[in-house]
Amino acid sequence: MSTGRILVVDDEPQIRRVLRTTLSAQGYEVFDAKTGEDALLAIRDQRFDLVLLDVNMPGMGGLAACREIRSGSDAAIIMLTVRNSEKDKVTALDAGADDYITKPFGVPELSARIRAALRRLPAAQGSEDELIRLDGVEIDLNMRRVRKAGKELRLTPKEYDLLHYLAANPHTAIPHTKLLQAVWGPDYGDQVEYLRVFVNQLRKKIEPDPSRPRYLLTEPWVGYRFDPPAR
Repeated sequence: MSTGRILVVDDEPQIRRVLRTTLSAQGYEVFDAKTGEDALLAIRDQRFDLVLLDVNMPGMGGLAACREIRSGSDAAIIMLTVRNSEKDKVTALDAGADDYITKPFGVPELSARIRAALRRLPAAQGSEDELIRLDGVEIDLNMRRVRKAGKELRLTPKEYDLLHYLAANPHTAIPHTKLLQAVWGPDYGDQVEYLRVFVNQLRKKIEPDPSRPRYLLTEPWVGYRFDPPAR
C-alpha cells in the first residue's frame, strides 16, 4: 500500500469521485477541490505531498493555480489535461509542474506517475563532495539544501533531485535517458522536454549568467554535464 496526502483539483465531480475512490484504495489520504481558488485555500491550511491539478477549470485555471502553489509549496504537482502537444507539456512544466498526464488515462498509468512524482533521491552517503561551492552558491547534498548569497533557494523536489544527481557525478556527460530514469524513474526515458525545462529553471537559480552557463552544461546530442570549479 502507498502512503501520502494527495489533493485532487478538478471541476468535474465524477473525476474527483473516481480519483478519490481509486487512490484511497491504494492507501493514499485523498482530499479534493473543485477550483484553483479552493485548492490554494486548502494548501494554506494543510500539507499535501502531491497535487493532481486539472489544466482547464473555470475561474483560476490550472496553470495559474500551479504557479501560485509552486510559489509557496514543494508538493509534487501533476497536471491533468486533454491536450498532448509538446508545447502544452512545456507550458505545464514551466508553470512548476513535475509531470503531465493526458486524459483519458488508466489507473496503472496514473499510479506510476504518482509514484514517480513522489520518489526522491536519497541524501548523499559519505561523498567527498557533500558540500559544493559555486559563485556565491552552496549545494549541500547531505542536507538537500541550496543557498545563494547565504539565503536558501527554493527548489522543487524534482529540480533538487536533478541537480543532486548531476552534482554527484561531476565532469561526466550523462545521457538524457539515464538522467530521466534516475530522477523520474524507470518508465521515463524519452521525455527530453522535461530535462530542457528543468535545466533551464536550475540555470536561472544557480548560474551567474543563465544565458551563458558555466556549471550546468549541455552535451549536444548526449545530455548534460555538471562542471563545478576545481577545489
